[in-house]
Amino acid sequence: MFKFKKTKIHDCYEIYSDLHKDNRGKFVKVFNEFEFKKLNLKLIFTEQYYTVTRPNAVRGFHFQTPPHDNSKLIYCINGEVMDVILDLRLGSPTYGKYHSIKLSEKKANAIYISRGVAHGFATYKKTSTLVYNVTSLYSRKHDKGVLWNSIGVKWPSLKPIISTRDQSFQKFKDFKSPFIYKI
Repeated sequence: MFKFKKTKIHDCYEIYSDLHKDNRGKFVKVFNEFEFKKLNLKLIFTEQYYTVTRPNAVRGFHFQTPPHDNSKLIYCINGEVMDVILDLRLGSPTYGKYHSIKLSEKKANAIYISRGVAHGFATYKKTSTLVYNVTSLYSRKHDKGVLWNSIGVKWPSLKPIISTRDQSFQKFKDFKSPFIYKI
């Protein structure tokens, strides 16, 4: 059984599934096509990958532009992160707004991110691993970003580790969005 909790970003959800624990460990189901279809979330994943991120690092805000834009289902299998999504869809009731949640192996939660919504995250005190399921293949040409500190997020580290690439992204105020919100 899945519990879908709406986020502040339209069409994005924090997801909780049944967590089964016993003396061997735990079992977590992260996706069930029938449960997602109840919310009209028709997902066909074309790639899956994971990141291993050191403490006090920030990644993001990342997305792919059309026609290679994608929806994502992301969850944490080791550690915990401050996960942040940013709505880039022109005409969306939540355009330019962001929402953050804690993803962790203990909570066994996930986040569903709609097309046109950027993703970023920060690790806390432990190396953390996130798994990504995405609905389009990676395209270097369409892989873009918005500057991590340009929307007012209060990240957990005052001096985060940031890649050169992520530091080179445009500020949100200068970003010309190719995403159009569709009802």
